[in-house]
Amino acid sequence: MALYAISDLHLDFNGNKPMNVFGEFWNNHDEKIKTNWINCINDEDTILIAGDISWSINIDEGKKDFDWINMLPGKKIISKGNHDYWWTSISKLNNMYENISFIQNNFFCYKDYAICGTRGWVSRDSDGFDEHDDKIYNREILRLKLSLDSAVKAGYKKIIVMLHYPPFNDKYEDSDLTDVAESYGVEKVIYGHIHGPALKSVNGYLIKNNVEYILTSCDYLNFNPMKIKLV
Repeated sequence: MALYAISDLHLDFNGNKPMNVFGEFWNNHDEKIKTNWINCINDEDTILIAGDISWSINIDEGKKDFDWINMLPGKKIISKGNHDYWWTSISKLNNMYENISFIQNNFFCYKDYAICGTRGWVSRDSDGFDEHDDKIYNREILRLKLSLDSAVKAGYKKIIVMLHYPPFNDKYEDSDLTDVAESYGVEKVIYGHIHGPALKSVNGYLIKNNVEYILTSCDYLNFNPMKIKLV
């Protein structure tokens, strides 16, 4: 019974958005994920998927993608990414599959850990960050706190957070999101979103103020789910 993580699956079994437009490395990436997944994960394991799951515009269009995820072994916990336009009401999502759970203002558990999360947003010092971005950023902070508060209220002391966006800028400086993680005593933050040339200079594993930050973009992991080490 182990914990794994991967993000940015970017599935499209409707065939409208092949990922190899971003390079040959992405050729048949779904088959690479499936093969690696089956080789390391069994039905008793749990896997965290931090956003950008499907290119679909709505949940009905994305059914093929989610059926594919569902048939893979293990229990899946999913948080939202910036391309997940299919995301609908959380109650509808959580009634779709027995072994797929979706996080929004709530939490799920793995052993004695609470799994919390939200999407996150671009760093406040990003080029062009404006009032609209600030509104979204603040909303994401609130959603993360609601998720964390629900876990704390239930008595959990060990917490893992799933974000899609990195919670810091490219200099790994403190942010409101890292402050929230630290204030709640979060042990690990799983995140994705970073791809391509940016991966060459990224620090995919960082311990900052006693919080571990772990990058799980599938191309960073060579499409191989990462086993998350727990104390």
